[in-house]
Amino acid sequence: MNSRVLVSLRVAASAQHAFDVFTRDIAAWWRPNDLFQFTPHGAGVLSFEHSDGSSEGRLIETQPDGEVFEVGRITAWEPGVRIAFSWRQASFAADQLTHVEVRFDEVEAEPVETRVTVEHRGWDSVPQEHVARHHFPDRIYLQRHAEWWQALLASYHARFHDVDR
Repeated sequence: MNSRVLVSLRVAASAQHAFDVFTRDIAAWWRPNDLFQFTPHGAGVLSFEHSDGSSEGRLIETQPDGEVFEVGRITAWEPGVRIAFSWRQASFAADQLTHVEVRFDEVEAEPVETRVTVEHRGWDSVPQEHVARHHFPDRIYLQRHAEWWQALLASYHARFHDVDR
């Protein structure tokens, strides 16, 4: 199985600005999906914890009661170029990790545009019968997950219009 989801779009922004909106403003554009909740407690607020000058950090979801769930660890932090991080749900076993890489590639356009590409891979580590997969066959599960990433990127794209006003 090719266990990856690949989606992309263009935004009217520099690669650095696109990176900043993705990482700094994730709580503003992220849209939870009932099929893909990180924890059984419902949706919380996502944020990246990261220190300048370091490639280390984590993606966390903070619940209304203050409880924090670590979605994943940052594996690459290259402002204006890419971010990569592991991704898991609370029900995943220790060896059931998926990985997300987001690339920011400026394209020649006037005004400047950036192609933002999300690759989410490693779903073959999570068996079809796992609760997080809802028993969907591989093709259907990956299609649903790709549709969610498309919706997330549409919400992300809208942030550029909100910020410009």
